[in-house]
Order: sequence, then C-alpha cells, then structure tokens
Amino acid sequence: MSLRIYNTLSRDLEEFSPLQPGQVRMYVCGMTVYDLCHIGHARMMMAFDVVQRWLRTSGYAVTYVRNITDIDDKIIERAVKRGITIRALTEETVAAMHVDIGALGIEPPTIEPRATDYVPQMLELIHTLEQKGLAYRADDGDVNYAVRKFPGYGKLSGKSLDELHAGERVAVLDGKEDPLDFVLWKAAKPAEPADAKWESHFGTGRPGWHIECSAMSCATLGETFDIHGGGADLQFPHHENEIAQSEGAHGKPLARFWVHNGFVRVDNEKMSKSLGNFFTIREVLAKYDAESLRFFLVRTHYRSALNYSDVHLDDARNSLKRLYTALGSVTPAEGAIDWTQPHAARFKAAMDEDFGTPEAIAVLFDLAGEINRTRSSDLAGVLKALAATLGLLQGDPQAFLQAGSVIDDASIQVSIAARAAAKAAKNFAEADRIRQQLLDHGIVLKDSPTGTTWASAQ
Repeated sequence: MSLRIYNTLSRDLEEFSPLQPGQVRMYVCGMTVYDLCHIGHARMMMAFDVVQRWLRTSGYAVTYVRNITDIDDKIIERAVKRGITIRALTEETVAAMHVDIGALGIEPPTIEPRATDYVPQMLELIHTLEQKGLAYRADDGDVNYAVRKFPGYGKLSGKSLDELHAGERVAVLDGKEDPLDFVLWKAAKPAEPADAKWESHFGTGRPGWHIECSAMSCATLGETFDIHGGGADLQFPHHENEIAQSEGAHGKPLARFWVHNGFVRVDNEKMSKSLGNFFTIREVLAKYDAESLRFFLVRTHYRSALNYSDVHLDDARNSLKRLYTALGSVTPAEGAIDWTQPHAARFKAAMDEDFGTPEAIAVLFDLAGEINRTRSSDLAGVLKALAATLGLLQGDPQAFLQAGSVIDDASIQVSIAARAAAKAAKNFAEADRIRQQLLDHGIVLKDSPTGTTWASAQ
C-alpha cells in the first residue's frame, strides 16, 4: 500500500508521490515569536514532526522548512511594552521555543528561516505582483493585493469571492480598493521602533504577514513544492493569500498537497491566546513528563480536534506505563524493522493512510499484550522500533516506571530555563514560584555564577 494524504485543496485522500522521486520538500508555517509556545502550537509542530518522521521512515529524503515570523504587529507591541528591541524579544522567545519543543522530542527542521532575513525577496515578489497588475499602492502608503484580479481566489477555503465579501464584518476600506484586499507592504508609522522599518522603493515600512511565507517558501524550496502545512486556522486567510501571491507571481501551483492539523480545545473552545484559555508547554511540563505529553499529542489523528485536560494527560501517562511495562519485562532484540512482520505491516498500513497514528498506536498495544503473554524478545524489538518512528518508548523502561509522577529531566530543564527568563525579566515572584514548584516535585535548585544545577531532595 502506498502513502495517501488528505489534501485540503481537493478535499480528498490522494496517493502521494513527490515532484522529484525520492525527495520531499515540505514547508510548514511556524511560530510568531512574541511569547511562549502553548499546547496548540505544540500540537501543530508535533503533527508535522510525525509527518516528516514517517516520510523519512518511508525512504524519502526530506527537506523540511518551518519558518519563524520575527516581525509582526504583536511582536512590535510586546517589545515596546517591555522596553526592549524587537531583536532582543525575538531572540529570547526563539530560544525558549527551542527549549520547549526540544523537550518534547520535536526534531528541528532542515531549514528554519526568519522573516527578517528575507525582506529583499519579499520586496522582489511584491514588485512582480505590481508589474502584473495584482498589487497597487494605496493613498496611505501601504501596498495591497487586488484579490478580485486573481481568478483562483477562494479555491483552498472553498468559498466564492461573493461569499467571502458577504462575510466582511465592516466595510471600512482603509485605503483598499476592496475590503477583501490584503496588505503586502505596510507603510511605517512614526511611533514604531526603528528596527521595525525597512527602506524600499515602496517607501519605508515592513512586510505584511502573508508575503513573508510566500517569499521564504519560494527561496528555500522553489516556486512549487510537495507539501504545505499548518494549523487549520491558517487555511483562510493566510494560506489562501499565500496561494494568491505565489501563483499570481509565478503562474504555477505553490504546493501539490495542503495539509492542516486540527485544533486543541478546552471546554469545547479552541485553545488560543486571544481567548485566554491556553496552557504553555512549560506549564504542562511542570506537572507531567515530556513523553506523556508527546504521547497525548501523537495518539489523536492530526486532523482531529484534540481535547485538553489533566484527565487525558493522566490517561496518556498510564497508557505509556502499559507499553513500558511490556518493554521492561524482556530485553528487546535489535535490528531493522521487517515490514512483512504482521504487526509491522499493520502499523505501516495505518501510517500510510494519512498518518493514522490512532490505529498505529493500537498496534503497539497489541504488541505489548503479546509480549506480556510470550516474553518474546523479538516482539519487544518490534515494539520499540515501531514506536521509535513516532518518537516514543526510547527511554529506559525501569526509569520511566519508577518515576511515578515525578517530572523528567527534559521537563526540569524547561522549568530551569523558564525561571532564568523570569529572573532576567525581573519577575522574581514567577521565578520563586517555579523554584517552589520544582521543590514540590522533590527537585532542589542550586544557583552559581556558571548557571543553575539541580538535585533530588530525596
């Protein structure tokens, strides 16, 4: 059975074959770095971590690009509020992001472009759109995209221009020829900090959000690539606008497959910073070990909504205990996966059907049951090897089982980094809270001029 992927563009499962045999080029919209990552962000990055892992397991060489948006209205607002430069803020939050997602075993992308490094490519793309009559300069100094001049607009969201127009809440044009038009280049405002402004033949300003991804994906992967991914909330307008920009400029498809992961929900509402119902990765890792959180994120199909609660995380940890108990009962045999082995074949069939992790993990539990009955070293080897393709069950079974509710090393390091950031921001109450939280878990911190170390209080 060959790999099939659900393509948002066609709204159907399609057999996957890359543009270049044996090579997969994938772009995923990453973080806007003005604050710590929450579980919704972790879900997106975990979904595509699983995708790229399975593509590599399937024998493909993968060029995985996940960008960083390091210039944006929210970033400017946060930097001004804190009285620091935009660069200082984004360096701090990028470092925090790497610590947090690294703790979850999310592998780094092949390329991690930052928007501010690609402003010349953005300006070139805007110039091309202007030459083609798809962009215009407004009286307020902005450069906007003329949506109605791009015939394919709406094909990703499945909505017509009239439907989209009817959905506009207000009819304030703000220098636009049509309310649906979106900004490509934002004219600088006097109150904005100096590091939020670039000089261009369009005037002093900064790029719009949508043009950033079009420029970075083209610069790193070419004008057409295999997979474009991101959260379901980006389908419209961000990804729709990327298509309009890129295909309007180059006259060819931007990506063959559009892949979107589902939301994380709390009390049946999407988890988001705007709603204030979010939990940061650091907050969760202060209570749960990193592998339990990874298992919680991986075991639900990437396109399905994921309901967040402590009850579900407790269940995830108990489920991992069952798997580690099986591995701890016998020494796993080593060796490459034999995909003709019945359990391995079922696992592969599940993953080849749109990265079907729920069915694949069910195979792991079947294997655990067989191991408990037979004490088979060979089956234990199969279990560990299959789980490795999902980034699971690679720790020491006895260490995991004996840890109980104590957080693991990765979670401790995340907490130490969070405390250091709080101290740097002179938020000493938060730093003290983190220290006490670790102490409640039996972890004692010791500060020195060279850094912070920890030891068990037991």
